[in-house]
Amino acid sequence: MALSSRLAAGLRGFVATRGIQQNLRFASSVDIPKYEYVEASLAGEKKNVGLIRLNRPKALNALCDALVADLAKAVKLMDKTPGIGAIVITGSEKAFAAGADIKEMKDTTFASNITCGLLQEWQEISKCSKPVIAAVNGYALGGGCELAMMCDIIYAGDKARFGQPEVSIGTIPGAGGTQRIARSCGKSKAMEICLSGNQFSAEEAEKMGLVSKIFPADKLVDEAVKLGEKISSHSPLIIALCKESVNKAFETSLAEGLSFEKRIFHATFSTKDQQEGMDAFVEKRAPKWTST
Repeated sequence: MALSSRLAAGLRGFVATRGIQQNLRFASSVDIPKYEYVEASLAGEKKNVGLIRLNRPKALNALCDALVADLAKAVKLMDKTPGIGAIVITGSEKAFAAGADIKEMKDTTFASNITCGLLQEWQEISKCSKPVIAAVNGYALGGGCELAMMCDIIYAGDKARFGQPEVSIGTIPGAGGTQRIARSCGKSKAMEICLSGNQFSAEEAEKMGLVSKIFPADKLVDEAVKLGEKISSHSPLIIALCKESVNKAFETSLAEGLSFEKRIFHATFSTKDQQEGMDAFVEKRAPKWTST
């Protein structure tokens, strides 16, 4: 089979596996269930942004197993829901998530961690095919910082505090802290953050490239939703492909990443959305996406 044919077939499979339908329906028709530790809803003028708010306020949204399970379920549901183009994850103004639940994990053992798959469910967030935006207010420490970094984009409130303090309690980051900081900020900053356990401000996080933008705390979620709405205005199929291509930069060499990007770029020309997008541009009208 020719390369172009294989890519076209792969794109058709890509669409099918993500449940993207030719005739998109609005996500507002979806009945989003209630969860114990997260609040899930639809946001934006067209209700095309999924909003998930961590809701364990007395524990500063400490990431217990039940909260992470609820979060994973909500993300998976929104990922499969046509009409939702992006997802925003946030907490309260006091805490995005103050860390993992230490009381819950302090008496576990190496064997029990392997047997129960400790932290396994966290991967559902990073596996989401739709763009995920973290809106971080207050504390994002330990697992909270790692959860933010699992998202594709981080917006921060002006009083947000980040950190990986695991060394101060006799362990190390286990949900990507040592790896994602190094890829975003470089070796020196990653070493400083992870070996000292010190907290750092939103301004420092923006300077080192961990955070995209900073907003006043009371404006943060609205700004994250606006970004989600902008993303949702584009073809869901093309957005998913673009996200996959950016992620490839963190998983391969530059040469491999450039080759992957070029082939995906070529492959978009087998889609109706590419034709529609370019036709609409030439004709000076709004495109009508079908994710085909």
